[in-house]
Amino acid sequence: MDRPEYASKPKPLTRGPDATVSEAVAAMTDRSYGCVVVVDGDDKVIGIVTERDIMNKLVGKGLDPTSTKLSEIMTTDPRLARETDEMLDWLRMMSNERFRRLPVVDENGRIKAVFTQGDFVSYTWPDLMAQMRNIARAQLSSNFHYVLIGGGILIYVLAMIVVLAGN
Repeated sequence: MDRPEYASKPKPLTRGPDATVSEAVAAMTDRSYGCVVVVDGDDKVIGIVTERDIMNKLVGKGLDPTSTKLSEIMTTDPRLARETDEMLDWLRMMSNERFRRLPVVDENGRIKAVFTQGDFVSYTWPDLMAQMRNIARAQLSSNFHYVLIGGGILIYVLAMIVVLAGN
């Protein structure tokens, strides 16, 4: 929630449990979303349907998307983050538990956003780059004597080439 990108996250795609898979897929396609969050009448998350769910639980079983309801293929009780949670904790959990989409809810349990692993990587990328610069600086400064020795040898070699080429 403290990241500036959070405010610009688009509203998540939501549907009720009785919506058909066909309807959800049409909406996912229109918005280029990889999931639909299944909510109750109070916008509280009760499940999630991802592209993988559609492939494995619908297409793979030969079900009809026009008559199959989201409640029949949704992942129930998905992991939910709170707006105030630490981002890196969730990135670690998503990686360890092998899920790619994380619904974010407010203090009342109502859906606010959906974060993907890609979102977490893009949000943490500037921090990772800053850490890499700091590590590179620390390694350079701790090995500076090697740089001086190498630079001295390089200057000596260049000087010898100039001297020998002049003869």
